[in-house]
Amino acid sequence: MKALRKYLDKIKPNFEEGGKLGMFRSVFDGFETFLFTPNTTSKSGVHIHDSIDSKRTMIVVIIALIPALLFGMYNVGHQHNLAIGADPGFWATFIFGFLAVLPQIIVSYGVGLGIEFVVAQIKKEEIQEGFLVSGMLIPMIVPVDTPLWMIAIATAFAVIFAKEVFGGTGYNIFNVALVTRAFLFFAYPAAMSGDKVFVRTSTTFGLGDGTVVDSFSGATPLGQIGTATTNSTAVTDVLGDPLSLMDMFIGLIPGSIGETSKLAILIGAVILLVTKIASWKTMFSVFIGGAVTASLFNLIGTTASMSLGPLEHILLGGFAFGAVFMATDPVTSARTEKGKYIYGLLVGFMAVVIRVLNPGYPEGMMLAILLMNIFAPLIDYYVVEANIKQRLKRAIK
Repeated sequence: MKALRKYLDKIKPNFEEGGKLGMFRSVFDGFETFLFTPNTTSKSGVHIHDSIDSKRTMIVVIIALIPALLFGMYNVGHQHNLAIGADPGFWATFIFGFLAVLPQIIVSYGVGLGIEFVVAQIKKEEIQEGFLVSGMLIPMIVPVDTPLWMIAIATAFAVIFAKEVFGGTGYNIFNVALVTRAFLFFAYPAAMSGDKVFVRTSTTFGLGDGTVVDSFSGATPLGQIGTATTNSTAVTDVLGDPLSLMDMFIGLIPGSIGETSKLAILIGAVILLVTKIASWKTMFSVFIGGAVTASLFNLIGTTASMSLGPLEHILLGGFAFGAVFMATDPVTSARTEKGKYIYGLLVGFMAVVIRVLNPGYPEGMMLAILLMNIFAPLIDYYVVEANIKQRLKRAIK
């Protein structure tokens, strides 16, 4: 690393103002600060400094996402094998999923970071690091068969209209990754739902013969429940075999790439909580809000969605993934301590309400978080106002 540091110091003058590559100053600064913590300090004012800057924070979040990403890659191959009736072994299964997911990651980062670099050059500012996490989240929350050109268009839309127009990292109102998902869902609904998009049945890399069994259904468990005609919560895998709670927890079920394994998500949650990157108040409030709401619907229980228990709600779909990695986004969520409780409870409440009452959209976490992104500043405002009033009352006494 010392050799790399010396090399960067050697070529740095070329990228500074007046240097022959000065027009790419923002690009060089972005790579340099990604590799090394900046050693510059403020010249005036009172500031608290430590070695954890925004880029380091984003890297910790990416590390927390890796277990879910790796499992998701394996699950892509596993669901493919179930659909075609093949069993090529662990590594062949993982490689199939890896090669299926990798292009989505490349497109997501290529488009998003490309726009970030261009904007930084135009504004003559440092490259903002917020997309380091968003670029990883986007491919993890879309179906594996989403066309790459759709991901490119949706990512460009989200970065430009949900982030840059608001001023860039730290100023965006909405979660960028979820705006990408919402754009895809409403612009290309056929590619984001149904029985085929969550399981790749096409044969590549020499795995299987491409034959799909007659009983194949790639519908997610929530999709099955949303279209159920009876008051039943039984869900099955792609072969029609019933799924247990353990199956749902481990995550060998159809679904978006990063959302199926609650075990992997739990590992990520521990990393975020131990490093204090995410707020436990927001995270646990989402689960409590969802569990309480599901329990209330269970008292009515006139449809399969209403009869779905609190544990099933948490284990199925993107509920756990959203609670751990998206509801806790420090930019778009509530920032006051009491506000975090309120925000989390309402996210969990709205997610279950949307799931239960909207049969055409069984996965409600995305819309719930985006909706509460709007109200997060309002929640913080009233929490602060309440604190001010309490302090005034104490002062008067």
